[in-house]
Amino acid sequence: MTTKARAVAKSAKAPSGSVNFPLEMSVGYQVRMTHRALQRYLQSKIEPYGVTLGMWYFLRALWHEDGLTQRELSRRIGTMEPTTLNAILGMERSGLVKRVRNKVDKRKIHIHLTPKGRKLKDELLPLAVSVVGTATQSFSARETTTLLKMLATIQSNLGLEGAGGGDE
Repeated sequence: MTTKARAVAKSAKAPSGSVNFPLEMSVGYQVRMTHRALQRYLQSKIEPYGVTLGMWYFLRALWHEDGLTQRELSRRIGTMEPTTLNAILGMERSGLVKRVRNKVDKRKIHIHLTPKGRKLKDELLPLAVSVVGTATQSFSARETTTLLKMLATIQSNLGLEGAGGGDE
């Protein structure tokens, strides 16, 4: 246990000697609640466009790099392949993507944005920027940068090097 971890554990001791760890002191709980609030707010913004949160992250990846395979999408988003397939099928039904089998390796299926899916980028990314702006409105630019660095450090400490990808 690190010195800092011992200090947190010591301060969490209740007078009776049992461990007391209030939710207000739990970084994991606070990050989770913040993430949920951001997701609800983002969903309220993108829902009128027929886009679900499940679709959102896949669209973000494809807007960055169109034509990824299903497996690459799963890795980038951090989902299991069956979950990715369900999201792709939903986006395909909505006319946002099309699946194209690789001509060289027939096992690979590439996911390409349709014109409708590409067009959504210009409509939805400003909404995401607005969500982040609302969430950080009382922070200075320096505080926002510090927050992002601290979150990246937490991810790194937990073995998620290069996780990035955090939008909202």
